[in-house]
Amino acid sequence: MGDKANTHTGAAGRATAADHPASVRNVVLVGHSGSGKTTLVEALALTAGAVNRAGRVEDGGTVSDYDEIEHRQQRSVQLSLVPVDWDGLKINLLDTPGYADFVGELRAGLRAADAALFVVSASDGVDGSTRMLWEECAAVGMPRAIVVTHLESARSDFEEMTAICAQAFGGDDPDAVLPLYLPLHGAAGPDGHAPVTGLIGLLTQQLFDYSSGERKEADPGPEQQPFIETARNRLIEGIIAESEDETLMDRYLGGEEIDLKTLVQDLEQAVARGRFFPVLAAAPAAEGARQGLGTVELLELITGGFPTPLERPAPVVTTPDGAPREVRACDPDGPLVAEVVKTASDPYVGRVSLVRVFSGTLRPDATVHVSGHGLTDRGHEDHDVDERIGALSAPFGKQQRALTHCIAGDLASVAKLSRAETGDTLSAKDDPLLMKPWRMPDPLLPLAIEAHSKADEDKLSQGLGRLVAEDPTMRLEQNQNTHQVVLWCLGEAHADVALERLRNRYGVQVDVVPHKVSLRETFAGPSTGRGRHVKQSGGHGQFAICEIEVEPLPNGSGIEFVDKVVGGAVPRQFIPSVEKGVRAQAAKGVVAGYPLIDVRVTLKDGKAHSVDSSDAAFQTAGALALREAARDATIHLLEPVAEVTVLVGDDYVGPVMSDLSGRRGRVVGTEQAAGGRTLVRAEVPEIEIGRYAVDLRSVSHGTARFDRSYARHEPMPQHIAERLREQEASA
Repeated sequence: MGDKANTHTGAAGRATAADHPASVRNVVLVGHSGSGKTTLVEALALTAGAVNRAGRVEDGGTVSDYDEIEHRQQRSVQLSLVPVDWDGLKINLLDTPGYADFVGELRAGLRAADAALFVVSASDGVDGSTRMLWEECAAVGMPRAIVVTHLESARSDFEEMTAICAQAFGGDDPDAVLPLYLPLHGAAGPDGHAPVTGLIGLLTQQLFDYSSGERKEADPGPEQQPFIETARNRLIEGIIAESEDETLMDRYLGGEEIDLKTLVQDLEQAVARGRFFPVLAAAPAAEGARQGLGTVELLELITGGFPTPLERPAPVVTTPDGAPREVRACDPDGPLVAEVVKTASDPYVGRVSLVRVFSGTLRPDATVHVSGHGLTDRGHEDHDVDERIGALSAPFGKQQRALTHCIAGDLASVAKLSRAETGDTLSAKDDPLLMKPWRMPDPLLPLAIEAHSKADEDKLSQGLGRLVAEDPTMRLEQNQNTHQVVLWCLGEAHADVALERLRNRYGVQVDVVPHKVSLRETFAGPSTGRGRHVKQSGGHGQFAICEIEVEPLPNGSGIEFVDKVVGGAVPRQFIPSVEKGVRAQAAKGVVAGYPLIDVRVTLKDGKAHSVDSSDAAFQTAGALALREAARDATIHLLEPVAEVTVLVGDDYVGPVMSDLSGRRGRVVGTEQAAGGRTLVRAEVPEIEIGRYAVDLRSVSHGTARFDRSYARHEPMPQHIAERLREQEASA
């Protein structure tokens, strides 16, 4: 790995079906937005011979960011798979969005991959979200490597960037993050910046020159030897420290020269087991060039150092009713267990599912069992259905290249699974199984929408259903209290993409309206009311009179109705009618139109008529009595309060707590968390945190995340309640 001669001439550009899991590598590229992931994927595809020029396949389309939304927004918004062949192995490159709003696509890429390439910009450095993602990969032991991009920038410094990565990612062992190559600089330009024209391999001490557009091997000059020796010695010590041969370090320190083959084998083992994290450099090919700087080295790292699917532990599998089931890791002849990691809609093909096969072999036109469970809180229905899949294919830009099969460890696109959603499990129809779903972040930005016209109203439900089927980080809510349709998203960019897909993909025009929170009303103190409903207009009349007393109850008590009528003033058969009328009026509200809660209504007295009294008359009288009691009382407008927990880096605790206080929040406690973070607990009115998902990202520079849950309703300050009533009156 890493220092081989350049004997590879590239593949024919055709991604074929793998015949054994050992011949597959699944690699996800992650990093912040603008770090150069997509450019790197296209450069690797060019070097592997999968495209005819940077970023282009045979029909002229791009291999990544081919969606129209991505073209308009100039950034990745979805997971893209680019399969390439290198030295007889199939490499599935999974390009993920770097923007925080599309973390669901990123997590899908992590689920499908066996190793991760962290792409870091030499001009931008390492941000907080990238550090958090590194820790997440470390928690599951995923092998990782680091690629430094944007070396052409005048501000770039590979040595400084390597030190930053060691500090950010190395934790207690910064020597586990070391470069495999050093950049070779050309002549300095007018601005004083010397461009990187090649790499020096530290293990073989060979120079790889890319200045001609192709990788050429040479010996380094004597002036470079001292610089190489220091970095090489540190790299060797780092590799030996992770070696399983405990005598190797003693032999090395004793002056023994460790042979190159042993070093490379130990390096590959340490990388594959997630104990050593090499740093490499890469740059796209210049116009007309065939290879981008560092791309050959990266492909060799992937094929030689990253694990095969056989080295990934078997997933947790159960039957649909929850009984545990053992499955051998990555066995092509085992029971079928595959997972839908991404769902998309094609205007010509219909629904297309990107599937990672973990066990068994998937074949075209087979009937499979589709199991979907565990996402009912996101607007998804549990489902267990048998479906016949259509063609299998390998996606490559907008193209779909037919596959004859897809074995355990490989990925493929599956057509015509009309019920399959992201996160679903595919298994044999006579042996249905279910994989444990992966963790997704909760969408916490509400987007209230209405159909623009009657024609759109007819299509809205179907369009929203398709959106949440494709994206499990979206949650659809039909709010029964505010009567709003709310699409919960991860951020503004996420919401913009949802609206654009509704409009352009599903032909649904919607209007975004202000999101409402579920307000309530209650009595501030005791009050009485008399409901008199007496009408006589010839024939059968209406007669009902009731007198009630209303008093507030503790939070969460609801509506309590008490009968204290004596002497039959209200006949027994009409007392339930009074209660029904009171509860109906309470549901409508007594002042501002919000439901009344937390009161006790006591029926004290009343009058009835032997002929004209009826169930309907006493229902009306009960409602009138409650309204009259409200006219003579102070009515509090109640707002929902949320329990909010914010996990934030210690450097931003102060700004976060100050921001929460500005939202009328009450900080109820803090506690230290791992990784130099603090957990802040607060109670905040929900009306103040509608955009908190966006604002927190700004306050914490992307280093914080939060959760919220309903706590209770409590009185809203009078001046805010008055302002809210004025806004609604003018609306």
